[in-house]
Amino acid sequence: MNKTIAKLGLTVLALCCLIACDKRSKVEREISEKPLTIKVERFDKAFFETAPQDLPALKLKYPYFFPAGNDDAIWQDKMQNPMWRELYGEVQKKFGNFQKEETEITDLVKHIQHYFPETPTPKVITVISEMDYHNKVIYADSLLLISLELYLGKTHRFYEFPKYISQNFEAQQMVPDVVSAFAFRKIPPPRDPSFLSQMIYAGKELYLKDLLIPMATDDVKMGYSPEQISWCQENESYIWRYFVDKKMLFSTDQKLASRFINPAPFSKFYLEIDNESPGRVGAWMGWQIVRAYMQNNKVSVQELLVADAKELFEKSRYKPKK
Repeated sequence: MNKTIAKLGLTVLALCCLIACDKRSKVEREISEKPLTIKVERFDKAFFETAPQDLPALKLKYPYFFPAGNDDAIWQDKMQNPMWRELYGEVQKKFGNFQKEETEITDLVKHIQHYFPETPTPKVITVISEMDYHNKVIYADSLLLISLELYLGKTHRFYEFPKYISQNFEAQQMVPDVVSAFAFRKIPPPRDPSFLSQMIYAGKELYLKDLLIPMATDDVKMGYSPEQISWCQENESYIWRYFVDKKMLFSTDQKLASRFINPAPFSKFYLEIDNESPGRVGAWMGWQIVRAYMQNNKVSVQELLVADAKELFEKSRYKPKK
């Protein structure tokens, strides 16, 4: 009798999975069939291939890149500066043909407009900036700016950053970074300073990546290596027990964010496992809670983004995998 019930339970579970997969496949088909054309404008190329005497014409076309008060000589010097030109040369080696990235960005925008129909098609412009890794991508209303100098490959000779930062200077991180920039505009900031609220906020951003770039692997979405994702999966129960035993969930200790949410070379349990752990395990844990919430509740993505962290956690019925 027990075996029959167990088999029945497995059958029901399998049917539910098939129905969910079929629903996702239908959504993906609808998205892929949406007519949309995005032509990426290469301001980086236009700038460094414009003769200094032709700068006025470039300024007319891209006025937002030339703040008032800066003398034309500043831009003309930059156009001819050997170091800037060397950087441009490296960007051209990597992204001389931008078709693959253009296709991926178009697919992402299709997904964004499916889940957020009010979103206008952005004007996408690539630039070479000041290696500000905090602003690799800027998504502002209908303008999307991408700094290509920060996607040359994690071992590029130009990078003098800690490994945990430069490991995400890969071309495959460009589209996930666009999602992060988009999410920043869509997800209301945490309503309270608790560790749980910060975890859930990060989890909502990562769940948007589940929806908007479904073909990406979890390590790419998270900005981890495959080994780092495996570490989190293998230690999920331990991480959760640590957070609960130390009464961290509702703590307002601001140090918890730097220990477990913000980018870092490793998470700070203050135990031997620190050297094995990746940074941001609190964000990863928040992601699992949000996934559980969406699996166990019938809510729209818009409702998810404004959901209260404590209520979301309670309704998620989250249980760490053993």
